[in-house]
Amino acid sequence: MKKPLLAGLVSAALVAGLMPASLAAVPSEEEAGQVLSALDILVGDENGDLHLDRYVTRAEFTKMVIAASPYRDSAGEAASVSPYPDVPRTHWAAPYVQAAASAGYVSGYLDGTFHPSANITLAEGVTMVLPLLGYTTEDFTGAYPAGQMAAYHNLGLDEGVTATQNSPMTREDALYLFYNLMTAKTKQGSYYLNTLEPGLNLVDQNGTLDRVALVNSAMEGPVVAEGSWTSKLPFSLSSVTVYRDGKLASSQAIQPLDVVYWSDSMNQLWAYSKKVTGTLERVSPSASRPTSVTVAGTEYPLESSDAVYSVSDLGQFRTGDAVTLLLGRDGGVAAIRSSGVLGESSDVVGMVTAVQNSSYVDENGDSYTSYSITLVTTSGATATYPTRDKYWDEGDLVRVTGSGDSIQVKRLSSSSLSGSFNSDATKLGDYTLADNVEILDTYDDTTAIRVYPNRLSGVKLKSDAVRFYSTNEQGEIDRLILEDVTGDMHSYGVLTSAKEINAGMTLMGNYTLDLAGTSIPLVTTNTVYGVHKGACQVIGSVQDPDRVRNLSEVALDSVSSTTAISSANQKYPVSEQVAVYEIRNDSYYYSSLSRVNNGDYTLTGYYDKPAVDGGQIRVILAKAK
Repeated sequence: MKKPLLAGLVSAALVAGLMPASLAAVPSEEEAGQVLSALDILVGDENGDLHLDRYVTRAEFTKMVIAASPYRDSAGEAASVSPYPDVPRTHWAAPYVQAAASAGYVSGYLDGTFHPSANITLAEGVTMVLPLLGYTTEDFTGAYPAGQMAAYHNLGLDEGVTATQNSPMTREDALYLFYNLMTAKTKQGSYYLNTLEPGLNLVDQNGTLDRVALVNSAMEGPVVAEGSWTSKLPFSLSSVTVYRDGKLASSQAIQPLDVVYWSDSMNQLWAYSKKVTGTLERVSPSASRPTSVTVAGTEYPLESSDAVYSVSDLGQFRTGDAVTLLLGRDGGVAAIRSSGVLGESSDVVGMVTAVQNSSYVDENGDSYTSYSITLVTTSGATATYPTRDKYWDEGDLVRVTGSGDSIQVKRLSSSSLSGSFNSDATKLGDYTLADNVEILDTYDDTTAIRVYPNRLSGVKLKSDAVRFYSTNEQGEIDRLILEDVTGDMHSYGVLTSAKEINAGMTLMGNYTLDLAGTSIPLVTTNTVYGVHKGACQVIGSVQDPDRVRNLSEVALDSVSSTTAISSANQKYPVSEQVAVYEIRNDSYYYSSLSRVNNGDYTLTGYYDKPAVDGGQIRVILAKAK
């Protein structure tokens, strides 16, 4: 019988010393495939298909072994010699077989051949993998392959593998064998992937592999989507999987000036569209060695060498210039462009929340003061822009654009719109929402928050609830500014005491609020709120509210983190920040949903307005049964 020369029975001492690397659940095929694709060990075809049901030949498996080894970058495109009679120099696998044989990972059969086209058995595959962990023939004695298979099981290399000792391996078996290898411990006691990628520490002390960090390390780029940018990619856009702003998309969804990253081994591309337009206020720590820039009042780290060069004393941008930052996936600056060449794509829309004088630094390093406005943009960011005009007011809706070397701020015209969001919040009336739609909810003249479409599922908007909206080239709503639709900007808790005097010319209130377990006294003169003890909403500033009012109540049968069911079998959405209190001896004690949602309490929910108007269960009071 022909068999590999590596053979033997593992010693009793070796078996006792081997422990599985991790007791974590077997990863999904998708997770394991992502890891091995990122490491360029097991890659898919031009469509990303891994063909996991196919058997693996000895030549294919040897290539995987080299890809998983410290020699992965040294195997040339051609072999210098014919490593075996049946693997001539011209064979596609010759360089991998030559490298593996030189490293001691593989041996041929007794007749001196390699059989590159034969399907590899599990025992043969395990025998090739164990040397990667530092085990040699001296570690195994006795009959082949008992020792190797014992090590295979005790090292945890068998998780997810279905092949038996002498059966051929499928690509799925190889997928799990090499995934398990990455979190297995070497003979010296280190996790294998950490020895393969020593600077990244991708496997923690518990044997958990950090897939996000691994994929990050496999990314190449960034490159800006402009000019002949596709020529820099190692593949055609027609066959690659594309994600834009974290969502699966088509290659046609990539827009000019998107920041693009890619992985050849994973056959994937990631595009990011976030931009920031404003005055370049500061280059830190200096233009001779820049590491960050400040634009629109916010500091951004420089991510790429191109971005560093463009704001250095050798580059084209100086403080005081109107620029647009093209932000990468981590929020750093991947590239910088003159705002004048970007047109409407660099516009920023938002609500003015403050008007003030601010200090800036010019290109000579001299400080100066300029009139400026601060706004909350539809992306939820806070930005400050210098402006020569002094007639801006808090609450104004504005558009900021770059024109040439200057920043222009223009007041937005109001635009009326009414309709209902559908159940999956992809449409508003007859309009489709863009995938990257930005929605801002505002209150009064100083408060604004970004909300996401799913928060507005099923909500009906009246025309006066929409302050502004705009559409993209496809006619989809890409920006939407609302007027206090969600109520999420307000505070919710309980009034633990409420004393009011309303007699003749005397109006006075003495209240105590409890917000998230913090007691807050509130005294009013010349006004009372007409409220009583219990669940409440505080509208406006907690220190000086515009209004305090009691919430509407409903008896609850059950509550989850998202939905409450009333005793009348009606559904109510539950706020992500729902405030839960236990009532004991007529006093309120701040609690949690997990504590009271166990059947031992009678629960009452309190909502601010009907769900169709944007309301939610804001407070839950629990009494022991």
